[in-house]
Amino acid sequence: MLGNEAVARGLYEGGVAVVSSYPGTPSTEITEYVSKYDEVYSEWAPNEKVAMEVAFGSAFAGKRSFCGMKHVGLNVAADPLFTISYTGVNAGMVIAVADDPGMHSSQNEQDSRHYARAAKVPMLEPADSSECLEFAKLAFELSERFDTPVLLRLCTRIAHSQSVVETGERVEPEMRTYKKDQVKYVMMPGYARIRHPIVEERMRALTEFAETTDLNRVEMGGRSIGFITSGTSYQYVREAFGDSVSILKLGMVYPLPVKKIRDFAASVERVVVLEELDPFIEEHCRAIGVNVSGKDIFPIVGEFSQNLVREKMGLPVPQGRALEEAIPPRPPVMCAGCPHRGLFYALVRNKATVLGDIGCYALGANAPLFAMDYTICMGASISGLHGFNKARGEEGEKRAVAVIGDSTFMHSGVTGLIDIAYNGSNSTVIIADNSTTGMTGHQPNPTTGENIKGDPAGKVDLEALCRAVGIRRVRVVDPYNLKECEEVIKEELAASEPSVIISRRPCALLKTVRHNPPLRVNEEKCRGCRSCMKIGCPAISFRDKKAKIDNTLCVGCGVCTQMCAFDAFESESGEGAN
Repeated sequence: MLGNEAVARGLYEGGVAVVSSYPGTPSTEITEYVSKYDEVYSEWAPNEKVAMEVAFGSAFAGKRSFCGMKHVGLNVAADPLFTISYTGVNAGMVIAVADDPGMHSSQNEQDSRHYARAAKVPMLEPADSSECLEFAKLAFELSERFDTPVLLRLCTRIAHSQSVVETGERVEPEMRTYKKDQVKYVMMPGYARIRHPIVEERMRALTEFAETTDLNRVEMGGRSIGFITSGTSYQYVREAFGDSVSILKLGMVYPLPVKKIRDFAASVERVVVLEELDPFIEEHCRAIGVNVSGKDIFPIVGEFSQNLVREKMGLPVPQGRALEEAIPPRPPVMCAGCPHRGLFYALVRNKATVLGDIGCYALGANAPLFAMDYTICMGASISGLHGFNKARGEEGEKRAVAVIGDSTFMHSGVTGLIDIAYNGSNSTVIIADNSTTGMTGHQPNPTTGENIKGDPAGKVDLEALCRAVGIRRVRVVDPYNLKECEEVIKEELAASEPSVIISRRPCALLKTVRHNPPLRVNEEKCRGCRSCMKIGCPAISFRDKKAKIDNTLCVGCGVCTQMCAFDAFESESGEGAN
């Protein structure tokens, strides 16, 4: 199984009843796999904060629950996390957080272990799919034993690699008794002060547990070097060194043991800590008086590999056979027929300053469009635009726009729009509505009208919502229509009040979308002006001074036809496509 699938199986076998998550690579597939089990209620929530609060509500009521997210999603959910740590959970509650060393699909390399320490909750870290399954089940037991939410930390390699697992049967515990207990669950200051010492006592008990649990195990080999490691880094040590070194493998990365680490260090000549990103384990070792090497050998940035471990430890690195020619770089681009392409081209034509957001439309920042000025975090496009225009006044208002996807708008964009309406900046917000959550694999969201299982669900009316928060000017455009997009953008930037433009066209990759026949180039008409190359469509290339169309990629969107002054793009019938 994939690591994420194994987590889902572990949750299922562990008797999870309620699952609420927000999709975020590399965590998304956990909830997608859970949704296949009919015994479990599962959903996509509008954002991670809501997901964690839903999961807590289930645990509070007496049923085991789960929420999953990527590392930056835990930032969004941090508010309930820190207080749930105080209240405890009643039934078991597991929170998966998937870090992304190397930033394969993320805007930073955040190390989520710091959240475990800051929120004072335990964190487990599996090293393969088998442990993903077992740790997910065990996390429920620990959650109930110690009355705490439990964090399950994954990384991209563990989440998206495969290894053998042994499945078991589902065991669903009886619903726990719900009893009103204001001192425990009503976190006003007077009661919170009572709960804090309980949290500290719990951490003491968990630290004692860390000393004896099989989650933390010693694998003795050669005694010249002893590695302290966890997660995927454990696999790199094993692949690089085999049995020639000793290893303290930490499956519980917070709280960390003290005596166990000291005893292990005393049994080897040299201790090396191998961990991706921050020196979390290393700093703990130094704090308890254990002399270790760590970030003086290994980098604090990026993803590790067995070859990196070999290189940094002075071992020979196996050399593969090089290709005869260098492979040209292939940066990610928007798909052929992507509705965002026409929108960004229109923005470039209007010389707009674009405050972007998190989604596949962030690819508009790449060549050849270079159509984006910043991308920070979910929802920051709209809030940032408000601040930008308050700072620059009319200069900003007449040129700057926010671009945000429909799913991201529901996640955390609508509050920024409320700020614009309430505090009155003359700002133009563009919602790129492609009828799905595209970047993470086409999950439904509150604007699509279906739930995680594909059943009909409540559907947010974006136009009505924007008007309801106080925006009077709401326009809808088709991003395949360049002239309409340019005109509407120009009109709304010139307006003297806040406005919203909804750029509406379904994602070209949705199975329900019917495409036009692919276009072709009439080489007699093509003048080789390269205007069509300005949109960066992967279906269009240039050879022998003429444009070419790959008919296996082209979806016949017609955006290129609107850019060609010589009517060189034709339908398959040979007629002009304009």
